[in-house]
Amino acid sequence: MKKQIIGILTATFMILPLAACGASKDVTPSMSGSSQIESQSSQASTASASGSYTPLIDASDLFSDRDRQQTADTSAAESVTLSDGKDITITKAGVYLVKGSANNATIIVDAGDDDEIQLVLDSVSITNEDAPAIYVKNAGKTYVTTTGSVSTLTTTGTFTANGSTEIDAVIFSRDDLVLNGTSTLKISSTDNAVKCNDDIRVTGGTYIINCDGNAFAAHNSIAVAGGDFTLNIMEDGFHAKDSDDDTKGFVFISGGTFDITADQANEGDGIHGTTLLQIDGGTFQISAGECIEATVIQINGGTFDLYANDDGINASNKSASYTPVIEVNGGDITLEMAQGDTDGFDSNG
Repeated sequence: MKKQIIGILTATFMILPLAACGASKDVTPSMSGSSQIESQSSQASTASASGSYTPLIDASDLFSDRDRQQTADTSAAESVTLSDGKDITITKAGVYLVKGSANNATIIVDAGDDDEIQLVLDSVSITNEDAPAIYVKNAGKTYVTTTGSVSTLTTTGTFTANGSTEIDAVIFSRDDLVLNGTSTLKISSTDNAVKCNDDIRVTGGTYIINCDGNAFAAHNSIAVAGGDFTLNIMEDGFHAKDSDDDTKGFVFISGGTFDITADQANEGDGIHGTTLLQIDGGTFQISAGECIEATVIQINGGTFDLYANDDGINASNKSASYTPVIEVNGGDITLEMAQGDTDGFDSNG
């Protein structure tokens, strides 16, 4: 059985810290044993133009001009051809045009601390048993840019650790990572798909991901300014968390199309931040344990079709630096949740 609740947003909707759940179940009656929350703001995301609220995240410096460029200048690029059983190591800044297919081969980036590396995947295919397809050991920033037709990256078995480093993603980076491009990247993984120990930025491209872990995971932050995402995952679609520092782990999204299906029995989330989670726009279809979760959530625009096995939009105590708050300033939100101890909007203070 599903529960349905109907509501209309006309300006600003803020849920401040509330008692955790039980008493809020009867705000509106259920309809034929099923339930839906439908929230529509006046002029949707145009409320942001009024200046009536303060954005949680200053997005002015999140994306560089190069981050936003969907095509790479390959006029001086070094050509890289994949072959079975042979790793490729890149040690200096530059643009690298990668072609071909291979089994049990890894592109390793081990460059200088300030070097920017751009890997242009031109219809490539890499299938590994226990290692990433792309492993960034060291760099200033690494770009993974798609071109041509579909590129496919797969790990089929259990990832092998590198000393004390748990390398558990098909694309694994210790440093800043940018994904963009004009083509499709398919990733299949027995664990995570894309994981970064610093910041992930996505500004374009099409991503089709099937994995047993998180689709995109970062310690510091994840910021998305465009792209088309189809994610079928066991854990979270977008996951920003540093287990050693709860002041890190924000998520910012200003555009894109998102079709996210997380394993509800495994309590997977659609979008999960530790500190702040700000959405300024995009089209979201999410089915998950909890669809959107962070300590502070601000929705300023976008179209949302959400189904939650637990709570739909959940502000919880994940960071001691913030008090849980949900703030909705715009957008068109349709939310449906399963029967039981569930909430459409849940702010736990």
